[in-house]
Amino acid sequence: MAHEGGSDGSVDVALVDGPPRVFGQSAGRPVSLLVPKAYDPAQPIPLVLVLHGYGANGWLQATLLGYTEQLEKGPFLLAYPNGTTDPGGKLFWNATDACCDYYGAGIDDSAYLLGLIQEIEAAYNVDLKRVYLIGHSNGGFMAYRMACDHADRIAAIISLAGATYFDTTACKPAAPVSVVQIHGDQDTSILYGGGTTKNGAYPGAVASTGVWALYNGCGSTRDEVPPTLDLDSLVSGPETVVERYAGCPSGVDVELWTIKGGGHLPVPTSTFAQKTWEFFQKHPAP
Repeated sequence: MAHEGGSDGSVDVALVDGPPRVFGQSAGRPVSLLVPKAYDPAQPIPLVLVLHGYGANGWLQATLLGYTEQLEKGPFLLAYPNGTTDPGGKLFWNATDACCDYYGAGIDDSAYLLGLIQEIEAAYNVDLKRVYLIGHSNGGFMAYRMACDHADRIAAIISLAGATYFDTTACKPAAPVSVVQIHGDQDTSILYGGGTTKNGAYPGAVASTGVWALYNGCGSTRDEVPPTLDLDSLVSGPETVVERYAGCPSGVDVELWTIKGGGHLPVPTSTFAQKTWEFFQKHPAP
């Protein structure tokens, strides 16, 4: 596989043997698909979407999180779409009411991303029980939005420094979705304990996972699961404590990974993509 990507988030090229397949053109937001060399059209393969943070772009986010390198080890198909540009010149996702449609554009990013998934599924042999989303900040909010809106299509999500809806009745998932919330307890942008944006309130990391445990039919208690992980190179040594909610249905988990001493923008270690992908691997849709 060869690939090239523009730092401005423009369409990136992914080759196995032949020209890249570009998706999302009908929506005016094209994105290429990274396809691992191991792809066999006769074998269903997982699909991962990486969702960027506010003001970032898909290519940079996927590269920072290590997913552009991890896809061969998966293997999995990888897409890293872009949001739309707001009047301030920043790419954003219209995720929850709190984040981050700050200018009231009303873009239906939920429909766009579902359409993108459907396009890819029509062109490749995607394992329909293994469609995953991982997002940072605004992208983490958007991952939660997709799990709320399309729980029957999404197996698991990972939110890094994002949050779900503050209003628990705003989300009515039609099926269980496995969830990981990764959050630095010293995050001053999206607060670990919850806070407000210019648009409204968002819940903290504990509240976000707690409500998803409720949606999924899990218990309200969570237990620490060793070992402590080393995910953020800005914090020395293993710093991320993993907690898992008890009593979830078979095949479903809700976990809180707290980066002790971590901020809003961790610099992922080489094990970040590995550990998050391991969670995805273990959690197909039930």
